[in-house]
Amino acid sequence: MKKPAFTAFFTVFMILLLALLSGCSGTMLSGGENLDYYKAKISKEIIEGNSKFAFNIFRELGREDDKEKNIIISPLSISTALTMTYQGAGTTTKEAMAYTLGFTGIEDEELNESYQNLIRYLQRFDHKVELNIGNSLWIREGKEIKEEFLTVNKEIFDALVTPLDFSKETAADEINQWISDATKKKINKMIEAPIPSNIVMYLINAIYFKGDWTNQFDKEQTYPAQFQAGNGSIREVMMMSKNGKVEYGQGDEFKAVRLPYGSGKAAMYCILPPESVSINDFIEKLDEERWYKIKESISEKDDVQLRLPRFKMEYGIKNLNDSLTSLGMGEAFSATADFSGIQEGVCISRVLHKAVIEVDEEGSEAAAATVVEIKESAALEPLTFIADRPFVFIIADDETETILFMGKMYDVK
Repeated sequence: MKKPAFTAFFTVFMILLLALLSGCSGTMLSGGENLDYYKAKISKEIIEGNSKFAFNIFRELGREDDKEKNIIISPLSISTALTMTYQGAGTTTKEAMAYTLGFTGIEDEELNESYQNLIRYLQRFDHKVELNIGNSLWIREGKEIKEEFLTVNKEIFDALVTPLDFSKETAADEINQWISDATKKKINKMIEAPIPSNIVMYLINAIYFKGDWTNQFDKEQTYPAQFQAGNGSIREVMMMSKNGKVEYGQGDEFKAVRLPYGSGKAAMYCILPPESVSINDFIEKLDEERWYKIKESISEKDDVQLRLPRFKMEYGIKNLNDSLTSLGMGEAFSATADFSGIQEGVCISRVLHKAVIEVDEEGSEAAAATVVEIKESAALEPLTFIADRPFVFIIADDETETILFMGKMYDVK
């Protein structure tokens, strides 16, 4: 395996939900909904499991083919699509998926209640941030899918269930159009035509995020600068610039900044390893425990010099089968898979994922889609944060800690 001389620009794009706000009445929405009620119904164990899965799948993707490439994923999108599929898993297949997704020892009722309230909460948590989560199931016309499986996906995940003649020339286009609409045209094509005759169903999650910085960068302060990519090559980038009050932290082998969106409930975290530590080596040690320590180090500081490149990134369409198999759920892709809760004699054919992000002076816009394809089985110096080399960033809602997007950028183009 080829090792990069200078490592990657790791994009971790996370939204971590909000904590309970003080006051007896809670946070009331315009329609009379209470955010505190949703928050109270989300299991801490589910959030911890999602965080563990997020870092595990992220590390796995960066170990082989994508070691010298940009990466961006939405762990929440992947886990949501797989949790929808999990509703039909049984016996050892269910155990393997639970282990991989971080659900071991969690009862189905607790899992489903948490996801139901997590989805509702995230879509309402900040009126200044747009976050849309959509789920859908597309079933080959004429296939008998267990009614209980369909019901739980409708009720818990608000999934649109659509029977479709997969043999039609336009079948893939119809599914792709739903993904495009759900991601505001950021992701337009995930399914290729013609759909193979052994494909029974597609389970799809789509996420769209758009947030303006709470304190935007001044476009007049953006200037041409150099960025040294992971392989040592030099790129010219447009570097956004800000001096003054910034939420900043540092520790062993990292500097970090927090850049809030909207009312401040969600934020992007940028994490910069020292020049002596490659980004891939840094990622290998980055887990949920270290992530929490990074967050804890951050507080508002005066006179920080912040430099961050303006960029766009696209990743995918990525087949996650190998990574998920390495993490323990290989049985789900095999002829021995037990998805009897969906239909006898089926397994997961592919788990496909695609994510995009754009970061500029105003804020960030990101989208992701995950498709689970089911087939029949046969000092005094001023503080500085100058991101002119690979670094990590994370977007997070800082109270319930659900990871939405993660990534690694190897090169700015």
